[in-house]
Amino acid sequence: MLLVRRPRALYAAFDRFPTRKGASTHIARFAPALFEELGGGLLYVVGDERLPAHQVEGDVEIIRFSASLPNFLERAVAFGEHLARLLDEAGDSLEIAHFRDPWSGVPILERPRRYAAVFEVNAVPSVELPDAFPSIAPRTLEKIRATEDFCLGTCDRIVTPSRTTRDFLVRRGVPPAKVEVVPNGADAVPPLPRPFEAPERYLLYFGALQSWQGVDTLFRAFSRLADLPELRLVVCGSARSRNGRALEKLAEKLGLAGRVLWRWELPPSELEPWLSNAYVTVAPLRPGARNVEQGCAPLKILESLAAGVPVVASDLPPVREIVTDGVEGKLVAPDRPAELARAIRVLLHVPTLRDEMAAAARAKAARELSWERSLGLLRSVYRSLRPAAATPPVTNRPAEDRHVRGTQGAPIAFA
Repeated sequence: MLLVRRPRALYAAFDRFPTRKGASTHIARFAPALFEELGGGLLYVVGDERLPAHQVEGDVEIIRFSASLPNFLERAVAFGEHLARLLDEAGDSLEIAHFRDPWSGVPILERPRRYAAVFEVNAVPSVELPDAFPSIAPRTLEKIRATEDFCLGTCDRIVTPSRTTRDFLVRRGVPPAKVEVVPNGADAVPPLPRPFEAPERYLLYFGALQSWQGVDTLFRAFSRLADLPELRLVVCGSARSRNGRALEKLAEKLGLAGRVLWRWELPPSELEPWLSNAYVTVAPLRPGARNVEQGCAPLKILESLAAGVPVVASDLPPVREIVTDGVEGKLVAPDRPAELARAIRVLLHVPTLRDEMAAAARAKAARELSWERSLGLLRSVYRSLRPAAATPPVTNRPAEDRHVRGTQGAPIAFA
């Protein structure tokens, strides 16, 4: 037996959980919404040697797949095969299966089923993987794309965080009525005490450091602000990776080593004071298939607005869905260090403009960009897929119960 109980709801994601990355934020928000709607369920994710393989707390069961396979695609396939065994045990108990990737989608969709299937599309591997694995074979990408098309065509509903991604899916043949835009959200961050090691005035970049994030462009822009010797750049990386080491070397090459402060894998309680006290945050996303055609919904931008911090970001379609140029921040042409430096300099030299943008950012986040609003849309999707006679949604569990405790005793908060 792999399961303690037969679940009514399944949330499956080929992502390690929990981590400091955006995927974990999605799982921590969306999975509880599903489980609260159906009175508990099964969360199936990726683990490692530091995380318990099996956890049960209240009405939620977590199973982590942690097979040690060196090849990404081999791990993905093995992840799906293990999920198929879990589905065999679940039998006909499931009402809704929510999945984030095609590796989870295939076992969920290829069997005869009475449950509804929701595909959460934040990105598709056929677009994402060439960045992480430049040597991936075109034939392999074709097979992955065919798997994506199977999942997109066979699932009952698709949820995606941006209109840009919705339009991308429609161009791939998905009926528009099948796609529901459920935007990302952010919780308000109140003014917080300044970290004791924080500079008096600093720019902030936080999040992942993949090449498409454009952090190298930010470094080149920051080098153009050398006439402001008191200004610092703080980089809070979600993971210390190969890209992070390359950026550290770039900072040295540009003469920035003494002006860049690095912080790694900060939990929210430690990141939020850095965010709250930043002069501006920067999201220098690169143009390209990943950000322009497929689309994205950068949590760093939403979280900045919710903290009342203006954003200087790349002028790309998914960014324009969140930020109005000149209102909550400044949008600049991507991959243009000189333009990025000029936009930052304007806000540094006109603090009243920066303060007006800060107030507008906080107001917009509270009005339009809360997680409460987004999760309400998600729950509506779930309810539309349940039979009319289904059990009414359960009320939210008390905050102290919305944790799952592992065998090591460390609480893993869903929200």
